[in-house]
Amino acid sequence: MAESSAAGETVLMRRGLVLIVSAQIMWGLSPAFWRLGSDIAALDILGHRALWAFVTVFVIHAIRGSLQAVRTAAREPRTLLLEVFAGVLIGSNWLVWVWAVTNDRVVEGSLGYFITPLVSVVLGVMVVGERLRRAQWVAVALGAASVTWLTVDMGRLPWVSLFLAATFGIYGLIKKTVDRPPLDMLAIELTVMLPLVLVFLGIRLSGGNDALVSAEGSEYVVLLGSGLFTVVPLLCFAGAVQRVPLSVIGVIQYLSPSTNFVLGVVAYDEPFGGGRLVGFVLVWLGLAVFTVDGLRVTRSGAHPGGQWIGWRSLGQRGRLG
Repeated sequence: MAESSAAGETVLMRRGLVLIVSAQIMWGLSPAFWRLGSDIAALDILGHRALWAFVTVFVIHAIRGSLQAVRTAAREPRTLLLEVFAGVLIGSNWLVWVWAVTNDRVVEGSLGYFITPLVSVVLGVMVVGERLRRAQWVAVALGAASVTWLTVDMGRLPWVSLFLAATFGIYGLIKKTVDRPPLDMLAIELTVMLPLVLVFLGIRLSGGNDALVSAEGSEYVVLLGSGLFTVVPLLCFAGAVQRVPLSVIGVIQYLSPSTNFVLGVVAYDEPFGGGRLVGFVLVWLGLAVFTVDGLRVTRSGAHPGGQWIGWRSLGQRGRLG
């Protein structure tokens, strides 16, 4: 009986690993997908992405018979208010990420997702009043040093990186405070966006400027497939969290920004000189310290303390990027 149970857990673990790696690969290769629509304005892509993601999520809920759960959650004033804010955050995060991808700023965007766990730790201190261990302070200090170095090297603030990290970090904080399934919360967020999206697309269509009307070839794939491309990796991620320990997911989570980074440097030939290398090495060192410390605490069975966002809330959300 014990052997049968262990075998079942092994099968679930393997399925979970397939799901989490699949999600990370899709998010990692997302620049290649969004660049298929590089001639489309980022705001137009955002409008269609939100619309078709809403349609996809609505169909999934209709098939599952879970629309009533979404309505019930939306009737709670606190939940609705937080989800309105979350919708604004994730919508603006999507917009800047797509703009970065289509304007040769993939490397800078990848840095944003590398530093997101460190931003989440800082939010845990500032908002929740958590106390960090020494290793966590070292990781945060290395992250801050990275941003400072890159600001000096580039001659400007790496605003794309900081915006992506801040919006997604705060988005994760909201997800932690709303105890609802990820798909239910995404449905509310997309519903909040829908009226504005419909007005925007309606104006574009009436003026003969809608991206879908003038699309050609691969642009149809980006616009019409954006909903599935948004929702499928999220579902893979949510399924993985039910089967794989969060400590493992926390490490695999770095696969997607690493893939983004490689695409930016190798495939898209974005600038990456010695100065940028120093900045990235600093943040990679910070993440190494952060990860090793998290694994050590998890294996010792101690309370993870200040990593409630950086590790525990990985089960509450996916990158959605």
